[in-house]
Amino acid sequence: MEPGTPIYVGENRSERVQIDVMRFDGETLCELQDIAIDSLSAQVGGSGVLWVNVTGVHDVEILRRIGEFFDIHPLTVEDIANTDQRPKFEDYPGYIFCVLNMIRYDKTANEIALEHLSIVVGKGYLISFQEEPGDVFDGVRERLRQSKGKLRTSGSDLCMYALMDAIVDGYFVAVETLGDGIEACEDNLFTQMDKVDLAQVHGYKREILDFRKSVWPLRDELSMLERSESELITKETRVYLRDVHDHVIQVIDMIDSYLGQLGNIHDTYLSMSSNRMNEIMKVLTTIATIFNPLTFIVGVYGMNFDNMPELHWAYGYALVWIVMIAVAAGLFILFKKSKWI
Repeated sequence: MEPGTPIYVGENRSERVQIDVMRFDGETLCELQDIAIDSLSAQVGGSGVLWVNVTGVHDVEILRRIGEFFDIHPLTVEDIANTDQRPKFEDYPGYIFCVLNMIRYDKTANEIALEHLSIVVGKGYLISFQEEPGDVFDGVRERLRQSKGKLRTSGSDLCMYALMDAIVDGYFVAVETLGDGIEACEDNLFTQMDKVDLAQVHGYKREILDFRKSVWPLRDELSMLERSESELITKETRVYLRDVHDHVIQVIDMIDSYLGQLGNIHDTYLSMSSNRMNEIMKVLTTIATIFNPLTFIVGVYGMNFDNMPELHWAYGYALVWIVMIAVAAGLFILFKKSKWI
C-alpha cells in the first residue's frame, strides 16, 4: 500500500469508537462525552484549548477523518493505527506528535497491561488516542473541572505535560507492584524455598523486560521534547517536561534494580537447589559406603562351600553381627570426625 495508509495492527475489536471533548480556558469549561464524528468538525477552532480523547484506534476511517479535520499528516495517522509503534517524538509543521505506552498493573490477570497511546498537540488543541476504555487521566480531568493550578489558563502544551505526567506516575504504581512480588519471591527463597516458583520468577523477568522496552525510549523522547525548537512548547512547559524526564529516569533505575534482583534470585535458587542436592547425595553416599563392607561380609558367608569352618560355629551368626556392627560404627565415627556428615 501507499505510505501513509492507516492499517490497524492490534487485537481485533468490535467496540464503537468513543470521542470525548473538553474545551476550557481560564473562565469556562465545556465537556461533551461520546459525540459523533460528524459533530467533531464543529469543535475545530474556537477559543481556549480543545482536548479530544479518542477511545479506540481500530476504526481507521474515523482516524482518517479526524486527520482531515485537524490537518494531520497521513504518516501520523498511520502511526496512530500502528499499536506496535515504539515511543517517539516527531515535529511536524503545525503540530507535534508523541507516542508512548500507558502501563497499568492488571490485578485480575496478575500481569502488566500495556496500551498504545498517541498524542497530537497543535495550537489550541490536543488529541489523545488510546486503544480501549479506561485510562490514568481522571486526575487531569478533575483538575480541569475544579480549575486547580495552571492547567485551565495555559495552552495545549501544558495539557500534554499533564497527560504524560499522569502516565509516568502510573509507571511507578505498576513497577512498585511488580517489585512487591519480586521481594516476596526473595523472602521465600531463604525462608520457604519450596514456595519459590521459578516459572513465576521468569514471568516477572519477562514483564520487567517488556516494561523496560516501553520506558527506555520515553527518556529519549522527553529529551527531544525539551530540546525541540517548536513554538508550540513554551519555556515554562519545558521545565515541567524536565521533571517528567527525571521521573522516567527514576523508573528506569528501579527497573534495572529489579532486573538485577531477579537475576540474583534465579542464580541463588539454582545454587541452593544444587547444594541441597549435594547434601542429599552426600547422605546417600555415606549410607552406601557404610553398607558396602557389610554387603561384602554377608556375600562371603552366603557362599555355599562346605569347607568354611565359621559356618559350623555355634556363635558364628552372632560373631558376624558383632563384626558388621563394629565396621558400621567405625565408619560412622570416621566420617563424623572427618566432618563428612
